Amino acid sequence: MAISATLHTFAVHLADVDRGVYEELELRVARHPSETDEFMVTRLLAYCLEYEEGITFSEGGVSATDEPAVLVRDLTGQITAWIEVGAPDAERVHRGSKLAGRAAIYTHRDPVKVLAQLAGKRIHRAEDIPLYSFDRDFIAAAVAVLERRNTATLSITERALYLDLNGTTLSTPIEEHHLV
Repeated sequence: MAISATLHTFAVHLADVDRGVYEELELRVARHPSETDEFMVTRLLAYCLEYEEGITFSEGGVSATDEPAVLVRDLTGQITAWIEVGAPDAERVHRGSKLAGRAAIYTHRDPVKVLAQLAGKRIHRAEDIPLYSFDRDFIAAAVAVLERRNTATLSITERALYLDLNGTTLSTPIEEHHLV
């Protein structure tokens, strides 16, 4: 019998001062059995950092082969943002960059290794695709306090991320890297 996804809920108070986005979010995040907690936390952070009207988690999450972890659609259903998480292969990033108005990658992995994996590969508009990374200790600390039902306050100011997750306060810079 197949193992089903584990559902995590997040009540998020989002204050993205850098973009002027202030929202109260109630999110249900299904963690696929093959998805690590680190990937799920990074996926949640990507969702919040990219939050805008029309944003959704992909249906298949980590197991989706034709969609990114997070995407944004306009009112017509057209994909406007393709947001990958982790260490996606170049072909997925290339496809997403061609389909959407913009693309981005968020990673909990070593950004040097992710960039090396993508270096020299054919990626549409590679120069326009940012790779954002978080301190690995920050992700590990967030995973350590993760529960099935979570309360989070997420603030972003001057590309620094402040997270209060279930009463534990954490912070990390949001490092931006470029594919080329």
